[in-house]
Amino acid sequence: MDRGGTARRGRGPTDPDRRDRIARAAITVVARQGIAGLTHRRVAAEAEVPLGSTTYHFATLDDLVAAALEKAAERSVAELRTWADALPPDADLAEELAAFVVRSVGEKRADTMAEYNLYALALHRPQLRRAAVAWDDALADVLRARTDPLTGRMLGVLLCGLLMQAVLRDDPVPCAEIEAQVRRALEG
Repeated sequence: MDRGGTARRGRGPTDPDRRDRIARAAITVVARQGIAGLTHRRVAAEAEVPLGSTTYHFATLDDLVAAALEKAAERSVAELRTWADALPPDADLAEELAAFVVRSVGEKRADTMAEYNLYALALHRPQLRRAAVAWDDALADVLRARTDPLTGRMLGVLLCGLLMQAVLRDDPVPCAEIEAQVRRALEG
């Protein structure tokens, strides 16, 4: 407790989640304000930590962006694995992937936009490429489990492109249109 009698969050070892909380807060800031709005000060406020904590854990904005990208990739892949594990073995994969895309650019639009903002930075920041490629590989692995290695990789690329195109649009892409594209890829 501080002198005013209010509880304070722990420091150091008593707050082992602080680094991850800061990385998650960076994703939230990017979702709201884009990469240009990402500052240590805004992230500290979002994470409810002192400014010094963000600079202690992430000396530069590039360090913070790298952690946010890794955290976003981790979260996205975990959600995709949970989604895939919940599908029955006889699920219509084209229909289910189309619904996944629609949900990702509808109710989860802010998350998807933040993820793609971070992902696109890897084009110009080589230190981010490892995390972006690992994200692509994990996506392909999830889809490969439902298909075969080549089709899984192809579906991963298609899904990534569909998500990027759909999140850029102001008007929603019809689920049937997405499903038709995925079905064509599956027919190969």
